[in-house]
Amino acid sequence: MQNYLHYFLPTYCALCKNASKIGICSACQEDFINDQQHRCSICAIPIVDQKAKICGRCLKSPPHFDTTITCTDYHAPIDSIVLGLKFAGNLSYASIIAQQLQDRIKHQLNSQNNLAAIICPVPLSPQRLRTRGFNQALEIARPLSKQLAIPLQAQLLWRIKDTQQQSRLHPDERYQNVQHAFAINPRLMHLIEGQHFGLIDDVMTTGTTLNEIAKLLKRYGAARVSNYVFARTNRD
Repeated sequence: MQNYLHYFLPTYCALCKNASKIGICSACQEDFINDQQHRCSICAIPIVDQKAKICGRCLKSPPHFDTTITCTDYHAPIDSIVLGLKFAGNLSYASIIAQQLQDRIKHQLNSQNNLAAIICPVPLSPQRLRTRGFNQALEIARPLSKQLAIPLQAQLLWRIKDTQQQSRLHPDERYQNVQHAFAINPRLMHLIEGQHFGLIDDVMTTGTTLNEIAKLLKRYGAARVSNYVFARTNRD
């Protein structure tokens, strides 16, 4: 579907490794991706009460972002796609994730949950970008931008603090880790006022990183911030 060589989809299912002309075969799609869980409309954590729209934590302490759309929970074998992209450099997985996100986003659009006007990947620090060689969130955002026909602003957000990996930290340490870690590119600041932003990332754990970015965008006048993430972990 994409016209870039490094976005060519593999000829096997990314999950079960059986032959498949699509990134995830229909059997794995049904078993692992077709999410039927009732989720909080703000943070996308699964909630038991089918009548509740918002989880207790978001009711008690509303985050700065407005909604979160996710494809599935972060568990095996879903983690193999994320880890294969992030640490093995399998960039074809970014296109698979983008396709899954596109389908989920379009499925969840309604009068209360409209499409973002601009999408931005969660940035890496320059140090981590040099080490990894690419930003997995940007690799997902590029094809997703084309699929949804939404402008991509990859340089709007800067990560100015080389933070530790959030997944390695206790939940109480994660806020301090990303506090003041992001900044707005002053040359693009004029794009923020009144806009709806979609933040792109591979996995959302506690949402601390996304919340810090949403707080920054809202401070500069963003009207709405939506998280578009491939997988959602359960809270620690």
